[in-house]
Amino acid sequence: MRRRSLRIPHRALSAATATGALVAGLLLQTGSASATPSVEDFWTAERMRAAEPLDVLPVSPGDLNKVKEGVEKLVPPTGLPGAEAFPETGGPWTGGGKVTSTAGRVFFTYQGRQASCSGNAVTSANKSTVLTAGHCVKMDGAWHTNWVFVPEYKDGQAPHGKWTAAKTLSTPQWTATEDINYDVGAAVVNPLDGKKLTDVVGAQGVAFNTGYNKKMYAFGYPAADPYDGSKLIHCSGNSIQDPLLSTDHGLSCDMTGGSSGGPWFQDFDEASGTGLQNSVNSFGYTFLPGYMFGPYFGDDAKNLYEKAQTS
Repeated sequence: MRRRSLRIPHRALSAATATGALVAGLLLQTGSASATPSVEDFWTAERMRAAEPLDVLPVSPGDLNKVKEGVEKLVPPTGLPGAEAFPETGGPWTGGGKVTSTAGRVFFTYQGRQASCSGNAVTSANKSTVLTAGHCVKMDGAWHTNWVFVPEYKDGQAPHGKWTAAKTLSTPQWTATEDINYDVGAAVVNPLDGKKLTDVVGAQGVAFNTGYNKKMYAFGYPAADPYDGSKLIHCSGNSIQDPLLSTDHGLSCDMTGGSSGGPWFQDFDEASGTGLQNSVNSFGYTFLPGYMFGPYFGDDAKNLYEKAQTS
């Protein structure tokens, strides 16, 4: 069934010369955390199946600031130990490996509506850090509520549990003005059944200040047509630097709404499903279909990661 898309005005990113195609329609449902015993209980299989992500992020040249670069930093993956065609513009991931458990769907409430994005568990000192997009933790000046991460989500099921956020964070630029160049978010999740997240699902590595034009893999849970959010989808190819308005990476990819916040990897090994995360699904230009863009992980993204992993 085709889902209705709701266009939402964005106060900080004006003039629609480009549109964040990865943030799709909202399902207009009621409900809040206060009406349920817990955030985990709030996200029933029915609500998770029905949840849809936020709407488009318009971008204009005056909104964009150059991302600050610094010293390269690589943090290797840890934890649990599957091949796929390269390049791929959007297909189910059947290669197995660690990415199937570290990647997952993110669910939250935005202005009283149930919504979804994607996220990924990364190596961290607190073993509880999830990276996602900035607009998957905060949008239009408000932080999302009822925030949970469901690793290896499968059509309403949560095989590794629903991990509630103790804290959500973003880069200073996204927090202040929702600058698309800094559309990076993070969550520190609470322990579940006495265990920490990456002890259960494993963790991917992270990389900062590593440059452009790399062999990349992107993953997410797109929920807008032709996808339904029920399975992990991936794209792969040689990335480019955005030649238009942003300082983002670009990749030939047709993932749709719901994939926002899903991880991009360099040095990705298909056999083990491991790599170094160096971006997230963020936006796509309406006049350039078939391409997706993700923020450059520079010093501000690195500082966000450091703050999250030590929280």
